[in-house]
Amino acid sequence: MGDMFGTLAKHYVEGGWMMHPILASLVVVVGLVFDRVYVLYGKASLDKEAFLRGLKKHIYAGDLDKAISFTAQQKKTPLTSVIKAGLINVPKGEADVQAAMDEATLRESPKIERRTGYLAMLGNVATLLGLLGTIVGLIGAFSAVAGANPADKATMLASSISEAMNCTAFGLLTAIPALVAYSVLQGRTQHMVDEINETAVSVLNLIVANKDKMKMPATIATDED
Repeated sequence: MGDMFGTLAKHYVEGGWMMHPILASLVVVVGLVFDRVYVLYGKASLDKEAFLRGLKKHIYAGDLDKAISFTAQQKKTPLTSVIKAGLINVPKGEADVQAAMDEATLRESPKIERRTGYLAMLGNVATLLGLLGTIVGLIGAFSAVAGANPADKATMLASSISEAMNCTAFGLLTAIPALVAYSVLQGRTQHMVDEINETAVSVLNLIVANKDKMKMPATIATDED
């Protein structure tokens, strides 16, 4: 393990100053991956099927108060926030329920989608930084051998090109994981957004189908009287 890190450090130093922005890109990529994994697979994740099973019991029974309370007791996620917004507006009518859930979806979706796109950008930037570092290194290499002894030119050029290629290698080592992580996390993001839309439509249909037996919350009934 020590030899591996020593070799990496040696190549890092040989790569020149362009290795620093590539390293900075790698640090940001790692931070973004940890942040997005925490949000998408932890903080914002919810067992949709289990949630719907519990919610359906209260809607089928026509108990809006318990349906709202059940939703409020769940882990706070974009999905539960959208459904809660719809349930609260049930007394106002179907159109208001739909409007409330649409508004909540627009508010909650960016919380799922934010920052994931930066991974693709950083992957491309790392690749380009690696290429730029290689070009800069090759320019320096050819300039150095221009006035060198002809017998030493081949050796010097081979050594310089090897060093210059370190930038490309490190750029790709940053870009490949970044782009793979972007693809995986973007797929998870889209899945969660689709789940929100699907569940919102499902709950709206349940409310419409059971609206005749729906008991309005006591506070709303008092206000209307």
